[in-house]
Amino acid sequence: MNAAVMRTASADIGRLLPTTAANVTDQEILEAYTAGTWHAGGKPWVRLNFVASVDGSATRDGRSGGLGTPADSRVFDLLRLLADVILIGAGTVRAEGYGAMMLPASAVRWRRANGKTDHPALAIVSGRLGLDAASPIFRAAPLRPIVYTTAVSADKRNALHAAADVIAVGDRMVDPRLLIADLCERGHGVVHCEGGPTLAGQLVACGEVDELCLTISPQIDAGPGGRVIANPIPAPQGVRLAALHHSDSTLLARYVRDRMPEAGPPPTDQAS
Repeated sequence: MNAAVMRTASADIGRLLPTTAANVTDQEILEAYTAGTWHAGGKPWVRLNFVASVDGSATRDGRSGGLGTPADSRVFDLLRLLADVILIGAGTVRAEGYGAMMLPASAVRWRRANGKTDHPALAIVSGRLGLDAASPIFRAAPLRPIVYTTAVSADKRNALHAAADVIAVGDRMVDPRLLIADLCERGHGVVHCEGGPTLAGQLVACGEVDELCLTISPQIDAGPGGRVIANPIPAPQGVRLAALHHSDSTLLARYVRDRMPEAGPPPTDQAS
């Protein structure tokens, strides 16, 4: 395996945990983020990926991209390699200007060599189907996207029905548990959620989240940006620090839920 898997961002990254290393390869980063990512019984592994400023802001000028660093971009791209499906809220799609979920050629080669589809599937959560069916995210998609919505919205005539699989997961509100169950039925073993904070909070509240990948950007924002996860939960949920990397003053942390088993080989029949 080549050391540089898909270098789209130039940033040297060192490892602090679980062992120290001055400059790690793409493959070493991938190994750090795949340890323990499996469930007995075929339940998908659900990963959240966010960036925040040192003072806790999830956005700058309304976008998370304003907090990004080259190291964050490098790990972001590598985490997409591992995903079977990218899960995003409609508000994040609009705010961040998402295009088609199409990976570069180097990523496609890696995914083929590792038994995955050329590109990850794309799933968008939109309670009101407030998305433009003519936008590149649908029009140029390499795989037909999935849009999860409510039964009330799914029953209405909407151009999205021609551009995506529109699936009702709840009557008047989207139920994250039904959403994850549907992704499981579609054979997606790793669900990679890139936001937004409300969707992430709903997944956490339902107990569906296994992992949080959080980049601490070396900026003090002091602006109106909210938290990376926004939704009331009955009680705090414990996590353990499974990996920690750094690049200049950027910290990249991987937290795994306490309830998860220790790292080990995945079952041989797990969907990829």
